[in-house]
Amino acid sequence: MQSVTTIGLDIAKSVFQVHGVDAAGNVIVRRKLKRRYVAAFFQKLPPCLVGIEACATSHIGRASSRRSATGYA
Repeated sequence: MQSVTTIGLDIAKSVFQVHGVDAAGNVIVRRKLKRRYVAAFFQKLPPCLVGIEACATSHIGRASSRRSATGYA
């Protein structure tokens, strides 16, 4: 991958949106990745800054399932 310096990663349940730019802010990569391909994608990149965005409710499902499993409502 060309000189990507910053990646924006929008996480979701099964499809992730990736947006990568170089030092000048030019778009180098913009694509959707299925969950199973995310690790392989990042292994090919040089070290860079990664910002992760998640919607406000993305953690509610996990917290709810954890409370249910422990008996707390």
